Amino acid sequence: MSSNYETIIGLEIHVQLATHSKAFCGDDARFGGAPNTQVSAISLGHPGTLPRLNRRQVEFAARLGLALDCAINLVSTFDRKNYFYADLPKGYQITQDRQPICVGGHIKIDTAEGTKTICLHHIHMEEDAGKSMHDADPHHSLIDLNRAGVPLLEIVTEPDLRSADEVDALMSAMRQLVRYLDISDGNMEEGSMRCDCNVSVRKQGDTHLNNRCEIKNVNSMRFARRAIEYEVQRQIGIMEAGGTVKQQTLNFDPETGITTPLRSKEDAHDYRYFPEPDLPPVVITPQQLEQIRTELPPLPWALRARLRTQYALPEYDTQLLTEEKAVAQFFLALAQCTTQYKAAANLMINKILPWCQEQKVAIEQFPVAHAALASFIELIDTGQVSNSNAYQRIFPQLIEQPERTPLAIAQDLNLLQTADEDFLESIVDAVIAKNPDKVAAYRKGKKGLLGFFVGEVMRQSKGKAEPKTTNALLIKLLEKQ
Repeated sequence: MSSNYETIIGLEIHVQLATHSKAFCGDDARFGGAPNTQVSAISLGHPGTLPRLNRRQVEFAARLGLALDCAINLVSTFDRKNYFYADLPKGYQITQDRQPICVGGHIKIDTAEGTKTICLHHIHMEEDAGKSMHDADPHHSLIDLNRAGVPLLEIVTEPDLRSADEVDALMSAMRQLVRYLDISDGNMEEGSMRCDCNVSVRKQGDTHLNNRCEIKNVNSMRFARRAIEYEVQRQIGIMEAGGTVKQQTLNFDPETGITTPLRSKEDAHDYRYFPEPDLPPVVITPQQLEQIRTELPPLPWALRARLRTQYALPEYDTQLLTEEKAVAQFFLALAQCTTQYKAAANLMINKILPWCQEQKVAIEQFPVAHAALASFIELIDTGQVSNSNAYQRIFPQLIEQPERTPLAIAQDLNLLQTADEDFLESIVDAVIAKNPDKVAAYRKGKKGLLGFFVGEVMRQSKGKAEPKTTNALLIKLLEKQ
């Protein structure tokens, strides 16, 4: 039944900004304070108080807009969005309606069908509301107003998404981007990033948009996926029964997995927008905008392209190494010390990142210097130590004694490989003498047994046999009749 329908999704992504103070006053904006301790007369909306713009919110908005190829309005204005929420003390929200700071733009996401471009309608600045808690007390709803007034950016997409998978990909890409830009931690569990999902369905081939339902404040990608999948099937069921989907605002209950109506979906006129009288227009000069542009860090998609072209890394490696900006920076610093780029990527992916995860430390706290890691890679590349000995024995010692060189550790552990033919020939002779049946099979054409003989020589030499010399010597003696 669902294959006859197309899903249409647009997102309103709310990004809580990592500023020290709130959007329009000096209250602490950090997460985690005791309830109702990060408030003041201004954030509580007391009569006679006046807002004052947070300069960093404007800078962060421009930074995000430039990264997403938006047009930046050099003059933007604030408006009042009027509605009553128990956790919005003023009774209205200061936001941007008519002249938002960023217009247009796009972001690319990876899908099963390939790369897809999602267009943006606009990005605007606003303030957050407080938080109501309905399950902390058996008789009353409780309100924490610490979040009231925290600066937000709302990213409004065009209805370009077609599945829960694409929503997941977009939210992941946006979370990565805001972290790269250092404007938000993107932590959905703490509410730093949430989304409203506008969902509608239509028959395949139709071009008009049907009524949409807005699923409010989804704060995890897993919940977003479940909410969308349920809502799509609900709307298809209504249409198959000959009904019409009502335009509504919905709540998603993770425990039941269903959406339920909160209210009729508002249109812009329902909010009675009017210009914010207490805040002048926001003016950005071309010089200020250019300064923000020059301070943008390398963006994840540019870094992935660089790792593919300049360092010849496969797509899998580039994805892993650019998930976090600090990891990408670590690799680039390591690549300044070695030309063995693939080996450096393998070392990071297989050893360094897992170690950091196990120790619960950031990669910036990894104790071994980049130059020492480059020396470690060189030991393997030049055949001075075997790969297994390097990873299993030298690397742990290097972490425990980061002031020492990998070569010194290898010497202490007696792990340096040798190409001394006299030393190797005695071991090879012994291995050949011990396995006459396999020697006969090799000489009859089972050349794959060479790997067995190499392994035996390595075992007998305790990893000290240099592979190239060992291979050549084995071939010479095995083929000698």
